[in-house]
Amino acid sequence: MPDLQIIHSPAGEELVVLSRAEYDALVALAAEAEEDADDVAMYDARKAALASGKDFLLPPEISAFIFKGDSLLRATRRWRGLSQAHVARLAEVGQGYLSDLENRRRTGTPETLEKLAKALSVPPNWLT
Repeated sequence: MPDLQIIHSPAGEELVVLSRAEYDALVALAAEAEEDADDVAMYDARKAALASGKDFLLPPEISAFIFKGDSLLRATRRWRGLSQAHVARLAEVGQGYLSDLENRRRTGTPETLEKLAKALSVPPNWLT
């Protein structure tokens, strides 16, 4: 532990003086702790969903796409190796509409999501 200097403000508050390197190390540790807390929250949410019986397990490839920022719909399409145009044609929706769904600009109706699930050959509850 480095030597810390403690000073008092005019109001009597204790202040700690540390080097920039020590400050940066503390900020990095705080960011790591926040990321760990997010992971724990995600784990707790997944565990609760599994316990409710309403959840399903996605293939790891889909989870990896989602982890990189894809929506569930886009991740599933990419996992299947299909183009937007092909999926849109199979589901009888416009490609622009599918793009909006994948980019979370719109939400699909249950009927549309069911058609997309069929086009992607996945259970409907994956997309609903």
